[in-house]
Parts: sequence; C-alpha cells; structure tokens
Amino acid sequence: MQQNKRLKEFKKSVTNKYNIYNSLFLSLPYAEMENFGTLVRLLFDQCGKGLKKGKNPQDILDNFFTHFTDIKTERERLDFMFRIIQYVERQVVLYDSVEDAAFPKLQQYTGSSRIKDYFQFIDQSKNWDKITKQLSTFSARIVLTAHPTQFYTPAVLDIISELRSLIDENRIDDIDLTIQQLGLTSLLNAKKPTPLDEAKNIIYILRHTYYDAVGELFQYIKKNTRDYDFDNYNILKLGFWPGGDRDGNPFVTAKITNQVADELRLNLMKCYYNELKVLRKKLSFEKVQSSLNGLNVKLYKAMFQENFVISYGEIIAHLEEAKSLLETHYHGLYLDQLKKLMDKVHIFKTHFASLDIRQDHSKHYEVVTEVLKKQGAIKEALEELTKEELADWCLNKELQLNPDDYSVDIVKDTIANIQQLKSIQAKNGEEGCNRYIISNSEDIFSVLFVFGLFRWSGFKEKDISFDIIPLFETMKGMDASETVMQTLFDIPAYRDHLERRGDAHTIMLGFSDGTKDGGYLKANWSILKTKETLSRVCKKNGIKAKFFDGRGGPPARGGGKTHRFYAAQTKAVANHEIQLTIQGQTITSTYGTKEQFIHNAEQLLTAGLSNNLFGKEHVISAADRRLIESLSEMSYAKYESLKQHPKFIPYLEHRSTLKYYTKANIGSRPGKRGNKKQLTLSDLRAISFVGSWSQLKQNVPGYFGLGTAIKKCKDEGRMAAVKKLYKEVPFFRALMHNSMMSLAKSNFELTAYMKDDPEFGEFWTILYDEYQLSEKMLLEVSGHKILMEDEAVSRESVKIRENIVLPLLVIQQNALYQITQNTEYKELYEKIVTRSLYGNINASRNSA
Repeated sequence: MQQNKRLKEFKKSVTNKYNIYNSLFLSLPYAEMENFGTLVRLLFDQCGKGLKKGKNPQDILDNFFTHFTDIKTERERLDFMFRIIQYVERQVVLYDSVEDAAFPKLQQYTGSSRIKDYFQFIDQSKNWDKITKQLSTFSARIVLTAHPTQFYTPAVLDIISELRSLIDENRIDDIDLTIQQLGLTSLLNAKKPTPLDEAKNIIYILRHTYYDAVGELFQYIKKNTRDYDFDNYNILKLGFWPGGDRDGNPFVTAKITNQVADELRLNLMKCYYNELKVLRKKLSFEKVQSSLNGLNVKLYKAMFQENFVISYGEIIAHLEEAKSLLETHYHGLYLDQLKKLMDKVHIFKTHFASLDIRQDHSKHYEVVTEVLKKQGAIKEALEELTKEELADWCLNKELQLNPDDYSVDIVKDTIANIQQLKSIQAKNGEEGCNRYIISNSEDIFSVLFVFGLFRWSGFKEKDISFDIIPLFETMKGMDASETVMQTLFDIPAYRDHLERRGDAHTIMLGFSDGTKDGGYLKANWSILKTKETLSRVCKKNGIKAKFFDGRGGPPARGGGKTHRFYAAQTKAVANHEIQLTIQGQTITSTYGTKEQFIHNAEQLLTAGLSNNLFGKEHVISAADRRLIESLSEMSYAKYESLKQHPKFIPYLEHRSTLKYYTKANIGSRPGKRGNKKQLTLSDLRAISFVGSWSQLKQNVPGYFGLGTAIKKCKDEGRMAAVKKLYKEVPFFRALMHNSMMSLAKSNFELTAYMKDDPEFGEFWTILYDEYQLSEKMLLEVSGHKILMEDEAVSRESVKIRENIVLPLLVIQQNALYQITQNTEYKELYEKIVTRSLYGNINASRNSA
C-alpha cells in the first residue's frame, strides 16, 4: 500500500512536473537551430524504435538524418550530435532538480528506517536507558572522496539548488528563466581540475549543505533522547579524501595536502562567522556584545588569514562566557540559538572534516627501499633483509630523515608530507588529520612501513597521534588479513601504540577492487567473512574493531541501498561504528541536499543501531553459509573465465569508453595506476573499469556469474534452498537486490550490433547470455515478474533516466564504431565519446 502511494506521489511530483518543465526546455534558444525541440523528440523516438528492431546505431542515425532533417554532410551531422549531447546533459540536470525537489514528499511513504521510528519504538517499550546508551557511544563516519565522476562546478550547483527551490514552489516564470540560464551555462570544467579544485568543489557542499544538515540532525537526536546534556558530538563525523588521497594520483603533493587542510579550516571559520553575525543581532545586550565582539574579530581574521589560527578551545571559551552572561543577567534570552552554535563548534571544532592520508603500499615500499639504501642497510632491494631485520628497522632503529637528501620525487614528497602532519594537527586540531590509510595491504609491512616512516620523520612513538589503517581490497589481501592483524597485535611496540589510540583499530575493506578482482558475489561474501574473522581476532586481543568500507556508487563498487546493506550485517561483525566512503557523483545525487543528507545519514545510524535495538541479530546458519560459499565459488569461476578470455582487455580497450575517462576533464587522477604501456586489470582503476561497463549498458561487474551459479544449483536440485536463502538471509537478499538494479540498468539492445563483429562477436555473446541467464534466475529466486518489482519508485526513476540518455548512448556507440573506420573526423568522434561520458554518468547517479 505504501509503495503504491509513493509511486502515485512520484508520478505526480516527478514524472508530470518533469514533462511540463521539459517542454520549456525544448524551446531553449541556445541550439541556434529551427525546430530543434521537434528534432530532439524525433531522435528520441527513432533511437527507441530502432534498437527494438535490432538496428545498429549507425543505421539509426543515418535514417534519422536522411528522413527527418536537411543535414547532409558528415561535419554538419557531427555538429548536431554535439548539440544533442549538450541538450541531454542539461536535461539530466533538470530531471535531477525535479526529483530532488520531490524528495521530502516521497519520504512520507518510506518504511521505518528513520530516527523518529526508533524513538517511537523506545517510547512504546519504555527502554530509554538502552537507546540513550547506544546513541551516546555509536558513530557513523561519512568520508567524502574526489573520484573522477564529480564534476559539477559551484556555478552549476547553484543553478541546481535554485531550480529545486523554484520547482518546489511551482514558480513557472522563474523556472523558465533559470532553465534558460542553465542552457547558456557551461556544465564542464574548462580544463582538467587539480586536486585542490576537486577539494574546493566538495568543500563548497560542506559549507553550503552539510554544515547546517549535520547541525539539524544532531539537534533532532538531542531533543528526542530526552537527555538535555546529550553530548555525543561524534555521532556523525565527516571525513575528507580530496587532497589527502595520493593513491595513484601523482598530482596530490605535500603542498596540496597542506592547502586543502587550510581550505577546510578557513571555510569552517566562515560558517561560524556568518552564524555568529546573525546571532549577534539578537544578542544586543551590552555585556554579551562585548564578549562576542572579541570572537567576531578573531573569526574574521581566521577565515581569511591562513596563518592566523583560533583554537577550538578559544571559540568555546568565548561562547561559554556569553552563555553564562545570558543565564545570569538576561533571563536566558536566545539561549537555545547560542547553544545550537556551540553544538556545531563541538561537532566540527576547527577541522570541519577529518582529512585522511592514503597511499598505496607499493609507494611506501619504494620509499623505505631508498631510505635503507642511503642508510647502508641494503644495496638494492629490501629482500636482502630478513623479515625480522626489516621489522627491527621499522620498530627500533632511530633515523632522522630529510626530504632534501633524496632525489626521487615520491621519496621526497612522502617524507615531507609526514613531517608536515604535525603542523596540520596544530592548526586544525588532532581530529583534523589523524588517519593514514594504506591501499593494497597484504602483509604486516603495509602497516610497519608507515609506523617506521612516522618514527623516522620526527614523531616520537608516544606522539604518533594517527590511526594506521590497512586497506585489504584484493582476494589475496583479505585472505591474509587475519594473520596480518594477529601478527601486528603480537608486536609490543605496535600494541603500545594501539593502547595510546584507545585500544581501537580501524580496518578498511575495499569493495571496488574486490569486485574487480573476485566478481560481485565472491567479493561481497569474502568481505563479510573477513569482517567476521577480524571482529573475532580483535575481540580476542581486547581491541575494538572499526570497519571502514570503501564503497563506490554502483552495486559493482559496493554501492546500492546502503541502509539495506548495513542492516543485513551478521551479529558476528563488530558494530562499534559505521564508516564508508561516498564517491563521485553520489555526493551530490544521494547526499546533495540537506533533506537527502539528513535522510541518508539517519539510515546509516538506524542501520547500525537496528540489530541491538530491535533484536534483529542476523545469524547465517552453517547450511546457508555452505550454500552461499558454493554460489560464490561457482560465480567466481564464471567471472574468472571471463577475465582470462583473450578478448577481455581488448574489448574494453577498443569497444568501450575506457581510454576516454582519462581524456575527460572530470578528475585529477590518471585512469590507471602506474605507467605500464600494456594495460593490465590489476593496474586498472575500479572507477574506469566499472564505469566503462556502465557506459556500454552492460554492467558486467554487478552480476556476472550469478546466473550460472544459480542455474547450476537448480540443475543439482538446490533451487528451493536458494529461494529460502533469498527469503531468510538479509545479507544474500541485499546482494541479489543490488544485482537486479545492475541488470535493470543494462540495455544490450544498444550493443547488439556487436554480435556480428568478427573480432568481438563471440565475446559479446558470452556477456549477453550471462545477462539473460542472470535476469531469469534472479527473477525465479525472488519470485518477481520484473526486475526491481518491489522498488516501484526506483524502477520508474531508472526507466526515465535511461530513456533520457538513450540518444546520447546511440551517438556514443556510433562514434566508437566510426573511430575504428579510419574516418577523417576521427578526432571529432573521439571528442564525442569523451563528451558523452558526462551525461550518462550523471543520469545513472551511481554509474562509477
């Protein structure tokens, strides 16, 4: 019933409104063509009909130009296709704005995953001690990353925000003007953004959305706990990777890291200053004014002068003085508003969001090698030392490193960066930068190298105020993780470090590279088992395990329905804190407005609290585990056979948009790690890997192998057991739902022409057969008649979005084909492929 009401509201507030405003959009003058709107409609229609009839993109476009336009030459056709791409990009923005404006109305019909539902439950059960205790210690950390799918400029974000407000108020004339503004405003970066540019774009969202959103959510929780002194200011924490994440990004330097830390602090000071400015107008009392004027002057300096630093303690001291004066002399007038500002200061302190440092283990290996060569410990390679000798250097040898003593850039910069972390903490506070993450961790030296580099770079052991976080992301890394962590816990010096860090250890698990390596089911099942194992190891050693999930936007990179995923974790997984990355366009699409941010942050919190609160402690029986293991291995075997196919990498290189990700001005980092001429899967970034499958509308990493695995179970007479697994095990059901989303976003009609390709036809058929089998098997397992049957609104949204970008995709596929035909316009067709990435990424909202 609720789903029907929500779908009805969706059609009223989204579908109908979008159709109305889209009619305004079709009349935009920017295309400089007569009847452009009419031609756009005709092209949409021809693309849909042509693909259903099995026509290839070349024939569809040729038929359109021949029968419906006066455009004759190939060059004129290219100009028109560029205009279509520009149109679709803006059409996506319009649809996003309409859907976002309807978000609050649609949430009236959602299920019980909101904080208020939990308070209502507790109110009925009278178990307030339990909820208060949980809320006073639990935490969720949302870490914002700068992966190359987040590219709207602040100017465009302002237009989107304005459109949302106008649509919500049905101000048709103003909407018309703003749509015209959108039509004339460039949506793209004029040049490739630097890491600092990326950081500033996301800090813009921090300042204009998250500052108020986090404050409002905290006030709501505080009010409803019935605890006037509720002070868990860490219940929702923000993390930040732009400017600190140097894994595979040579453009992130020590200088950039320092600049980003300053940007975070300066922008937070602007937030404090502006809120204090409003408050001071109300607190017009002589004694209070005197106290707040001093703070006002300091904040003004602090938001413009990088070297003028005001501490968290100083800010709070001024506000505490004003609070005391209000209570003593002015009847507590406007005290609530002052306390709300104080709560924000307690939450954000002077850092706004914690800047994480991340680097790949191979880079630390290179740095340590150069350091020990200079020390005379080795001649060429670390393998000259035993593991015990190498560990002794990291744990006990006293060195004093100077970056200027080294000529290799990565060595100089790594040392310089670690040495400057003290000054960043001095300016932004310890929480401003106190985590160091190591990608591709597979042995104890992933952690010990970093521990040693801190010691050698001027940190006394007792002063290493950093959590050193291994990131286990490959199958090999996850398999080794138990031994790695136990060995670390057995090292006295490292155990002492953990004691100083509160006997807690954050461990990161990477969904993106895990899926690329092991396939969808194998990766996710391995991650769950790894969490259970590491929870047990940590508990045995008296360590509080905190898991940090490297989740991307789409299901293939750990995305999908976040609440469903965390609510389905088993009781064997430590549940002290939820930590996850929010990547790419998901920052603006899922957490872009205050309402969306609060809703999704609530879902994270309630997912983490749900097991204990409602008694839903999920346990997967031994028999169910054996079945999931069997499905996992069978699906992995099918996926592995695809990876080993001789056309796997060539198909991506020559029939997808893979190599064009690096040409697009959508991110500062290269599309792959390293500089090898020969493309390998291990060096290929998960973003461009998954994104390329998404652009093809094949979404292979989100389901490939599932159909084969389930079919084998069916052939063996185990289908009833798989259906029971889907019905009774939330973890398995969550994965199947995400795979169904990946299937629903697939459209093999777009690339059906490839079945006749002399080089790749057989490979395309393998993909298509598994797609068909996976859809058939998942529908049978779930008992659904159509994909996403129980998610009507999401299904409708996907349908509209996929329809919007259909002409863009046909144009993209045509361009990819023309590039292989030695056309004289090859360079322009390559530009078309690059430009077409943007609209599809945004339309999919979780495509990469």
